[in-house]
Amino acid sequence: MTELSAFRLAELSPRRYRWADRATKLAGVGLIAAGLDAGGGTPEGVAFAALGVALGLATVLIEKQ
Repeated sequence: MTELSAFRLAELSPRRYRWADRATKLAGVGLIAAGLDAGGGTPEGVAFAALGVALGLATVLIEKQ
C-alpha cells in the first residue's frame, strides 16, 4: 500500500473506517477460504491465502492520531 492510499484511509470518518476495516477482513477471509478450496498445498492455494492475509491486514497498519 502506498503512503497516499494509507493517508486516504486515515482520513475516513471513524464509521467509514470501521466499514472499510470489516470489508477488508471479510474479503481476506474469503480469499483464504478460496485458497483452501483450491488446495492448501498448491501454488494457487498458497497465492490465494497470501493475498487474503495481506488484504485482511491492510487496514491494521494505519495509525489513527
